[in-house]
Amino acid sequence: MLREKSSFYYSKVGEMKTRCPGEYCGRIELGLNNYSDCGACPRGYRSDFRSICVYCEGRPELYDWLYLGFMTLLPLVLHWFCIDNVSPLVGNNKSVLVFHLCALIEVSIAAVLTVWLTDPFGEMDLRTCNTHQLSDWYTLLHNPQPNYEETIHCTQEAVYPLYTMVLIFYCLSIIIMLLVRPFLVRYLLPKVGKLPIYAALYFFPILALLHAVFGGLIYFTFPYIV
Repeated sequence: MLREKSSFYYSKVGEMKTRCPGEYCGRIELGLNNYSDCGACPRGYRSDFRSICVYCEGRPELYDWLYLGFMTLLPLVLHWFCIDNVSPLVGNNKSVLVFHLCALIEVSIAAVLTVWLTDPFGEMDLRTCNTHQLSDWYTLLHNPQPNYEETIHCTQEAVYPLYTMVLIFYCLSIIIMLLVRPFLVRYLLPKVGKLPIYAALYFFPILALLHAVFGGLIYFTFPYIV
């Protein structure tokens, strides 16, 4: 059993031993000096130097807000690019301008809702676990295997909430687009107006996949991309 083979990181009730193996494994404090086994910390928590899961109370730095702004502008620019591609087929420039404005409103609403739905709920503020290094984005690759035996799964969102809130933003953007854009297409551009919607249904999953795989690399390199 795991507890018998790896007793150096297992803590009995009321007893604290050495730190957990791995950089992201931690114990949950159960009260009365009782702690859980080593494992992944809950969402919004991160292990400290004692391997105890502590509640993250940090606030986003300017760099974090700029990163979120960059991730917000990506789908907006792609929306405008797709709309501009069909503009030669449209004789009415006012309709194209309305679609540009609609895309801006859709993305803005999705961004505001994403912040509101993230802790602290209903506020234009965020509670974060500060990002320190690239590996914070890829805790899946840092699950320890003490004595080369059983693996302790400590995968968690160490960069809370920067990883999940971008995915939530993409989902909300799709929902809002599908609720609003078809009405404009019906009354303004019934023939070609649906093409940017189809394009968005392709590029949003691609953006989500890129964020899921390369989110950490984008976080540390986006100033050079801009």
